[in-house]
Amino acid sequence: MKDFQIQVIGLMSGTSLDGLDVCCCTFHQQSGKWTFHIDCAKGYGYPDDMKQILGTGAQKMNALEFITFHSAYGKFLGERVNEFMQEFGVRPDIIASHGHTIFHEPQKKIMFQIGDGAAIAAETRIPTVSDFRRLDIMLGGQGAPLVPIGDKYLFADYDYCLNIGGFSNISLTQGGKRIAFDISPVNYVINHYCRQIGLEFDRDGEIAQRGRICEELFKELNGMNFYHQSGPKSLGREWVETLVYPMLERYGLSLEDKLRTFYEHAAYQISRVIKAHSHSNGSGKLLVTGGGAFNKFLIERMDALCPCEIIIPDRQIIEYKEALIFAFLGALYMADIPSCLASVTGAQMDNIGGMLFKMNS
Repeated sequence: MKDFQIQVIGLMSGTSLDGLDVCCCTFHQQSGKWTFHIDCAKGYGYPDDMKQILGTGAQKMNALEFITFHSAYGKFLGERVNEFMQEFGVRPDIIASHGHTIFHEPQKKIMFQIGDGAAIAAETRIPTVSDFRRLDIMLGGQGAPLVPIGDKYLFADYDYCLNIGGFSNISLTQGGKRIAFDISPVNYVINHYCRQIGLEFDRDGEIAQRGRICEELFKELNGMNFYHQSGPKSLGREWVETLVYPMLERYGLSLEDKLRTFYEHAAYQISRVIKAHSHSNGSGKLLVTGGGAFNKFLIERMDALCPCEIIIPDRQIIEYKEALIFAFLGALYMADIPSCLASVTGAQMDNIGGMLFKMNS
């Protein structure tokens, strides 16, 4: 295979609404093996009005309002990239943008990642790849998760790669194939309740630590059908709002007890998946990234329940792994290599997701 090198800026905005992650990476492929270097990375917060729209407002817009915001948010992304490039003195070959998930109902072949790639390309004058999930969904897949292709090629030294963001998701190799799936909601729920008392998140799990587990709620949460389905499977905002929130509200618990029970649920579901896929002696290395890796109490509960060695990497990998891997999806697009694995998403075949917008050079 021909050697290949490319510099890409990856953009990632997750369901936890922490903000926009921008990561500039250089990828090199030699003799079929990929290596990477994070050249620079930075996070950008959202204005309050934009955060509200990305959280719940966009789903309620009419068609004209929605497409107008799609373009405006794309322009916002392009402006942040211009700031980033100026600050760090970089100008990559391409930009790869995840966008922000507004609708995700693959069983209906419905999904939408807001943030117009054409607007990003026009604002930055750099070729931009976006809309990575749509083809996979039209091929009968979940369109998610997409990070496992990066786990396969860039983090092959680990037995399991776990990301804890708005939702937890895991990827691993089984029977010679990469498999991956969402496990449960995490920060999407925790942050929702923290915002009710004026906080963005539960630092180190301090609020949850003060609470007590409600065994009845814990049992009901773990009994939800999703947890007993085999993969490929993925979760979205709609599932949480329809099933999880009503369940958490039903028991009249204090915030501390509600969060303590939910933490135990999230840690239990992660441990359950690890145990189901662990080696017979329970060994193995688990790489944990995403915002949840900073939550000391959550990691403590996982460590108490999981049989394998939990590895927390350096801060840059924790914070920017998803943006790094979306940059990698851009590199794969330009190298004409599939980024959506049928073994992961359940699609009819592997496919190269994304649309490219570029100007005449």
